Amino acid sequence: MTGPALVLVVAVAVLFAAGFDLLMQRSLIRIVVGFMLLGHGANLLLLLAGGAAGSPPLLGKRSTRPMADPLPQAMALTAIVITFGVTAFLLALAFRSRMLLGEDEVRDDVEDHRICAERRHEAWAGGPDEEADPLEEDAEHQDAEQEGAERGNGGTGGAA
Repeated sequence: MTGPALVLVVAVAVLFAAGFDLLMQRSLIRIVVGFMLLGHGANLLLLLAGGAAGSPPLLGKRSTRPMADPLPQAMALTAIVITFGVTAFLLALAFRSRMLLGEDEVRDDVEDHRICAERRHEAWAGGPDEEADPLEEDAEHQDAEQEGAERGNGGTGGAA
């Protein structure tokens, strides 16, 4: 592998790594930027997969160089258009979330936490003589209090 191709491989790796890292953040703007970096990395990867530059494929002139493959260029152009459309959609969602909630942080899903706590509780209390994890019981008690407060009964942890 030659020098310029190796530099492009490293650039693709850095773009993918930074994109995935930002995609795992809780801020919606960072998620959008991470998605954009992934799109740029994918475009570079497609152009890198096309190989060395060759003669134009459709002009019909004879050349000593082999004909260039137009497919990676067409795929990169399609990826650019798709990335642009999805980025515009994600920015609109982030803007709407910012306007409605006043923040761009992704909130925890209370129902998802409850289901995970139930599964962990079932895993911990595998048999009749085994005790459940006390931390999970405390988390379930807090979830019940939060649900009760949301229902407006003073946080007494009413029946779920």
